[in-house]
Amino acid sequence: MQILMHDDKVQLGQAAAREGAEAIVKAIAAKGHAAIIVATGASQFEMLEHLVRQDIDWSKVTAFHLDEYVGISDDHPASFRGYLEQRFVAPATGLKEFVRIEGDAPDVHAEMARLNARIADQPIDVCFAGIGENCHLAFNDPPADFDTEQPYILVDLDLACRQQQFGEGWFPTLEDVPAQAISMSIRRIMASARLVLSVSDDRKAAAVRAAVEGPVSNLFPASIVQEHSAVTLHLDGPAASRLSQRVD
Repeated sequence: MQILMHDDKVQLGQAAAREGAEAIVKAIAAKGHAAIIVATGASQFEMLEHLVRQDIDWSKVTAFHLDEYVGISDDHPASFRGYLEQRFVAPATGLKEFVRIEGDAPDVHAEMARLNARIADQPIDVCFAGIGENCHLAFNDPPADFDTEQPYILVDLDLACRQQQFGEGWFPTLEDVPAQAISMSIRRIMASARLVLSVSDDRKAAAVRAAVEGPVSNLFPASIVQEHSAVTLHLDGPAASRLSQRVD
């Protein structure tokens, strides 16, 4: 795992975007197209802002949606697909395809079947993601399922995860945070050729330490990235503050 420190969130976002863009451009040069996974949340604001400014032929890029709440429409303020439509899809001019999760689909299992069929044979060149306060990866809260081969799964959100979503201001009350989500599974994320993780703020510091320095355990889902051959963790100072060794 490569760990890179940055002075602030802006520099973090710029560096993560440059790294991801380089991998996308190389994939397009090698095979004529690229597929990526895009995430949401406060950790991705700056990264996405700079990613869409990179010199990328978006007409050759397919983007898969990482996770979405069950039961909310795309115009809900907390909708992840709404977030991505605004911050990524619209400014990534000419994007070939955005495969979004319809969280308010009338049949959630049929929606997962659609998504799973769509991504089944699709190699992913870059997965952009963050790490949650409870060390979740996507919406795989502890104890996460490290074994399922199904690309998209239905998950229950634990209290710590729901409190994070409320604390970040996405919902007016804790009770308004949905109890379930459709999430890309751990094994499907880990199948990506490259992982570009962006994490900021001291509220993520304990999760970062668990992911980097703790044992690989489904009680700390993001710790699984220790087993990936090409992962970069971009941190600001507060997020790195509990690491036992200094990161330059």
